[in-house]
Amino acid sequence: MTDRNHIKIKDFNTNVFDDLNKNWMLLTAGDFQSGDFNAMTVSWGFFGTFWHKPVVITGVRPQRHTLSFLEKYDSFTLCAFPPEFQENLNYCGTKSGKEVNKIQECGLIPIPGDTVNAPGFEQAELIIECKILYADAMKGKCFLDKSLIKSIYPDRDFHRLFFGEVMKINGNTSYRKKKQIKNNNQT
Repeated sequence: MTDRNHIKIKDFNTNVFDDLNKNWMLLTAGDFQSGDFNAMTVSWGFFGTFWHKPVVITGVRPQRHTLSFLEKYDSFTLCAFPPEFQENLNYCGTKSGKEVNKIQECGLIPIPGDTVNAPGFEQAELIIECKILYADAMKGKCFLDKSLIKSIYPDRDFHRLFFGEVMKINGNTSYRKKKQIKNNNQT
């Protein structure tokens, strides 16, 4: 098990661009207790403040099996893993949970969330638990840069966006702000 502890929002520190674009994260939605959940690898998303709350925004295309879990249940988790899990994340991003049990195939061990029904994973070095506040589908008519439709959405399979309030963050020390030590000898 990775050494994870609770991290308050004010103490959370990470480079979300690396976490998503370079290292990827595992998005999991569903219900741990019933075993009804699915996960997929994500490399796009947002972290910030919305409605005076800490929020994660994740996008899922309509053909992804995980979408039905996000629509059925009220929470999701985002998990980051150590570098040696990159192949596992690649597998979870390229295989469908409709066809294979990718969690089992990758040897990932689901664990219950502390505040949400969606599971995290024992091997994760970071687990962000989110309660879904809002969801909506992107619309072609709303794109100001129409070239994105041609390059990213030629089939018009626009992402459905899910705004999740961050309910709890558990991570190892690399995700915690370093405390500055004051030097008493300074004048």
